Amino acid sequence: MFESAELGHKIDKATFSRKAPALREALLDAQYEAVEKKAFPIILLVGGVDGAGKGETVNLLNEWMDPRHIQTHAMGMPSEEQRERPPMWRFWRELPPKGKLGIFFGSWYTEPIVARVYARTKRAAFDESLEQTLRFERMLVDEGALIVKLWLHLSKAAQKKRFETLESDPNTAWRVTKNDWKNVKRYDAFRSISERALRQTSTAEAPWIIVEGADARYRTLTVGNVLLKAIRERLDRDAAEPAASRAAAPKAGREALVVSPRVDKLDILRSLDLTKKIAKPKYEKELLALQARLNQLSRHPGGGKHGVALVFEGNDAAGKGGAIRRITGALDARTYHIIPIAAPTEEERAQPYLWRFWRHVPRRGRFAIFDRSWYGRVLVERVEGFARPDDWMRAYTEINDFEAQLAADGTIVVKFWLAVSQEEQLRRFKEREKTGFKRFKITDEDWRNRKKWGDYEVAVCDMIDRTSTEEAPWTLVPANDKYYARVMALRTVCDRLEKAL
Repeated sequence: MFESAELGHKIDKATFSRKAPALREALLDAQYEAVEKKAFPIILLVGGVDGAGKGETVNLLNEWMDPRHIQTHAMGMPSEEQRERPPMWRFWRELPPKGKLGIFFGSWYTEPIVARVYARTKRAAFDESLEQTLRFERMLVDEGALIVKLWLHLSKAAQKKRFETLESDPNTAWRVTKNDWKNVKRYDAFRSISERALRQTSTAEAPWIIVEGADARYRTLTVGNVLLKAIRERLDRDAAEPAASRAAAPKAGREALVVSPRVDKLDILRSLDLTKKIAKPKYEKELLALQARLNQLSRHPGGGKHGVALVFEGNDAAGKGGAIRRITGALDARTYHIIPIAAPTEEERAQPYLWRFWRHVPRRGRFAIFDRSWYGRVLVERVEGFARPDDWMRAYTEINDFEAQLAADGTIVVKFWLAVSQEEQLRRFKEREKTGFKRFKITDEDWRNRKKWGDYEVAVCDMIDRTSTEEAPWTLVPANDKYYARVMALRTVCDRLEKAL
């Protein structure tokens, strides 16, 4: 695979001087057009053999293009703080918004390759990390990102010669470290494992481009032309796509709802006994006992190994806020963060859908409480036609993958659906309208959503059926009686924490 990048290609100075200015101008033109249209983010991965010119390449792109629209990230080994969250968390946080170029100098491939070379992981774990990477990149592409992956290569002899040349000059000797020479001794292992990684993750939507790095001028022109070609082709493709077809996407989402639901799926909600109640005196006694239990669990010595993500979804006026307040009443305010989820902001719309949720993933020993969540894509966005059918249909898999990554890293994911009857919802709506300090809780949108009760019921049953997993099961809470719902939510959280701890 790497043989073609060891042929000794060279570009003479005169040829480079003739071609470079035109290439630089074309790159700037493409960059400015991408910035102006803000239609897609550009993600550039720069990986490869030590000494092949990765740093010089990144510096040159920042020199040739407008650095105001470039975000450069040197992604080495994760810090201690970053290790308190799932491995992909730090990359999600650095994704560029639409219109920007994000350069990753080192990427989500670096740690798995290094760990495998030094035998810190087995082959099965390495292959699993590559499969996870494929799913991640596929999701980015589905969300509209342009991914360009460059691997700068050197032969074993060329790498050694490169380091010796750098060390011989006092002005560049600092660029060669003991770790570089340590890696030279493992060149064959790095080559073999890197080749396996590239073969398994070079896809039609995000292929690897291998660039010979021995000659700086050849490397520069090759990288510049690859990046230009990718941006230009994407801009031209988007321009050729009829604007009418893009505008019609929300309508397609609404049309998808005419599909008849399976009766057995609807039973998921309709079989709930919404008449369950608990008397107030018993409620008050159990509430205090459960809050004391939760407080003790939150201070358990083993809690430092786990983050906790609590997800509250449910019908409008089902009592999500009340259940959340009873949980936070048992916690130290320094250990939790409530994240209310509303319509995405402009900043959030410029990113992949799950970006705004990844940024709130709790560190170990902390609680993140989501008042509504990432399930909006398969609920409100599906029902209201804000997402195309292909977007909300693939979201089930993406959400399951997201939650699996959280669980694999030790995060305890607890998900609640609070269900009320149509009659109880109507009673609560009217009560909110009449009570001055509750009027902020009722909006015109709540009334509009109520008219689509059947559509939401179908979407909720699909959601529960497709995303209740072993790592992150749904807990369905009969919520006509608020006391019963609060006690059930608290008890469930305590049970899940006890099981994990």
